[in-house]
Amino acid sequence: MAILAAAFLASLVLWTIGADVWKSFSVIFIEPLKSFYIITEVLIRVIPLILVALGITVAFRSGILNIGAEGQIIMGILGSTIVAVCFPELPRIVMIPLALAAGALFGGFYGAIPGLLKARLDVSELLSTVMLNYIAAQVYVLCLRGPLIDPNELITGSGTPQSMRFPKTAWLTRMVPGTRLHTGLILALVLAAVLYLLLWKTSFGYKLRAAGAQSKAARYGGINVPRSLVIAMCISGALAGLAGSSEVMGLHRRAIEDISSGYGFTGIVVALFGGLHPGGIIPASFFFALILVGGDMTQRMVGVPANMVQVLQGIIILTIISVKMVINNPYILERAARRFSFLLTETAPPENPKESPVQEVEA
Repeated sequence: MAILAAAFLASLVLWTIGADVWKSFSVIFIEPLKSFYIITEVLIRVIPLILVALGITVAFRSGILNIGAEGQIIMGILGSTIVAVCFPELPRIVMIPLALAAGALFGGFYGAIPGLLKARLDVSELLSTVMLNYIAAQVYVLCLRGPLIDPNELITGSGTPQSMRFPKTAWLTRMVPGTRLHTGLILALVLAAVLYLLLWKTSFGYKLRAAGAQSKAARYGGINVPRSLVIAMCISGALAGLAGSSEVMGLHRRAIEDISSGYGFTGIVVALFGGLHPGGIIPASFFFALILVGGDMTQRMVGVPANMVQVLQGIIILTIISVKMVINNPYILERAARRFSFLLTETAPPENPKESPVQEVEA
C-alpha cells in the first residue's frame, strides 16, 4: 500500500507539471539499467548511501536521531584529506588504512558531540546535529580556502577552494577498468555484515537496541543508557565519516566544495526505507541511487526538473512514516479489524469442527 501510495502521489506531481508520467518513470527506473557504465555510476552512489544509512540505523536503534550525518561526512573528508596531503610519502599499505581511520575518527568525534549533549544535558539531538552541520560546512570551507588549499591555485591566482591532488598511494583502487567504481563498495558491504553481527548477535548490540527500544526498562536492567547514546553516536558518526573518506579517496581524489552531494540527508531516507536493518539498507541504497541517477537523466531526456528527485524522496518519506504510524498504533489496527471483520467471518472456517454442517450431513 505504501508503494502504491507513493507511486500515485509521484504520478500526480509529474502530471501537474505537465510531464509524461510513464516516460518519466521509465527513464528513472529502466534507462540507467541499459548501460553497464551507468550501472557502475549507480553503484558509486550506493557506497556512501549504505555507509550513512548504517550509521543512521545504529543511532535510531539506540534511541537517538542523528540528523547530522552531512556534517559528519564533511569531517570524514577533512580527516582523510589531512592525512593524504600532510603525509604523501607513506606507502600505500599504510596510507589507505590510516586515511580511512582518520575519516572515521573525525566523523566519530563529531558524532560524539551531540551524543554527549543529549546524554549529559538532555539537549535535543535534532537541534544540535542540524546546527553542527552548518559548523562543519564552514570549517571545511575555511580549511579549503586556507591551510589545505592547493598551492597551484595560489600561484595561478585562481583561488579555487580545493586541496592538492592526493598522491596515488591514497587512491582507492578502481574495481572495473574504464569506470569510476572503486573498492569502497566492498568496504560498505563488509561493514553492513559487521554491523548486523554487532547489533543482533552480540550482547553489546543488544544493550544498544534495548536502550533505544525502552530506556526505562533498560535502566532497570542495569544498562547505562547515557553511555549507550554516546557510543551509538560515535559509531554513527564514524560510519558517516567513512562515507566521506570513500567518496574523496575513491572518486574525487581531492577535497572540493559540495562534495557530499546531500548523502547525509538521503541516507536517512534509505535507512527508514530499509527498515533500519542492514539487510534492507543494501537494496534500498540501490533503489535510491537509481532514483538519483535516473533523476539526472530525466532532466535531459524528458525535461523534468532535477529537483523532482527531492520531491520523490519526500513523498516516499511521508508514505513510510504514515504506514509506520498506522502499524505501530494498536487502536487504529483494532478499529480496522472491526470494520472489516465481515470479510473474515464470511471466509473463516468454523471454529468447532464438531458443529460443521458438512460433518452433520455425513453423519
